[in-house]
Amino acid sequence: MSLLLYLDYAGVALFAATGALAASRKQLDIIGFLFFAIVTGTGGGTVRDIVLGRLPVFWVVNPSYILICCAIGLVLFFTAHLLESRYKLLIWLDAIGLSAYCVMGAAKGMAATGSATIAIVTGVLTATFGGVLRDLLASEPSVLLRPEIYITAAVIGSCVFTGVYSLSAPLYWASASGVVAAFLVRGGALYFGWTLPTPNHKAGRHPDEVL
Repeated sequence: MSLLLYLDYAGVALFAATGALAASRKQLDIIGFLFFAIVTGTGGGTVRDIVLGRLPVFWVVNPSYILICCAIGLVLFFTAHLLESRYKLLIWLDAIGLSAYCVMGAAKGMAATGSATIAIVTGVLTATFGGVLRDLLASEPSVLLRPEIYITAAVIGSCVFTGVYSLSAPLYWASASGVVAAFLVRGGALYFGWTLPTPNHKAGRHPDEVL
């Protein structure tokens, strides 16, 4: 298999695991585990393929992605309760998945359009949308609303991959550079609490106060 296919499988598997962990936190049944694993694992890539006009989307062309998500969901259905902190593992797996998937998305965007700008956009979409869907379905606080850097890590990973690849570096060097850059930023944000500056504005009023 090619390096990009390994990254694709890794990204899907890692995000599927975070979806299954979210299902475990909500104490869902086995169908809930499978549903969360599939939606989270394939969500980002599905949006990427739709944006790029690559239809049918990747998991329709290659159903092994669905089988990977189901396998991850089944394993965690029987083992997730053994973990000391499911949410801590969830956010760290999400960080690894984001790092792999932003590079995968950027590579597919670059291959489809030849545009560095589109590559970065598809890298970010691929890396973040599955996690957003997972948190929305689980009624969890969205990873986008956590104070630590999140989308910025996907942007940096996509930019590093695109930049290195544009310099005619081998694919594995460009991919490794992007994955490491994204993980260092996201991992550092989780470990050290890195955040971006926010405007010093007064908090918005509750909707009932303006009626």
